[in-house]
Amino acid sequence: MEELDHRRNLADAVYAILAPIYPDATPLLRYRNCFELLCAVVLSAQCTDEQVNRATPKLFAAWPDAESLAAADIDRVAETIHSVGFYKTKARHLVEASRLMVEKHGGEPPSSMEEMLALPGVGRKTANLVLSACFGQPGIIVDTHVLRVALRLGLGAKADPANMEARIAELVFPEKRSRFSHALNRHGKFTCTARKPACQACPLALICPRIGLPPS
Repeated sequence: MEELDHRRNLADAVYAILAPIYPDATPLLRYRNCFELLCAVVLSAQCTDEQVNRATPKLFAAWPDAESLAAADIDRVAETIHSVGFYKTKARHLVEASRLMVEKHGGEPPSSMEEMLALPGVGRKTANLVLSACFGQPGIIVDTHVLRVALRLGLGAKADPANMEARIAELVFPEKRSRFSHALNRHGKFTCTARKPACQACPLALICPRIGLPPS
């Protein structure tokens, strides 16, 4: 219990410091509606936001909604998004997920975790991000940046997104989870990077145990 209280206090302190620095609790992916956001997040697996943002304009120009993408030729979709990693698999997922959205959800992303996870190519990170951004539901969005920062801070000990999501759920109140996730994402993207983290200029320097990093 003492260890859990320590981690809760640490999470509170991290939120208090980072939330004002990164007040924009929205995805860095460019999108105009929930369908586009879902597609963009599916494309973002093992790919940078910048790469996705360069690929999606052409994708959405050709297939602007679930109805058109559900009827698309998978090879044509793959050719359109070939600049992102695993583009053949992602093309198949996009077309199949669109077909299910048309058949079961009126052509829109569903509003429950269970229904989201039934879509091809959609894992918990994607589901949490879309449910948070589109439906205002609390979301713990454990991408590679959030996982790295949370591990270095000691909010969890396993390099596993599902486990880290559960650990953060123990520490952060639901109404703060989405903003907490986006703040950790930005911090990991711009300061606590995978290589050469900017520890000297880090606003968390006084409270970070630097787990997995050499001593300062």
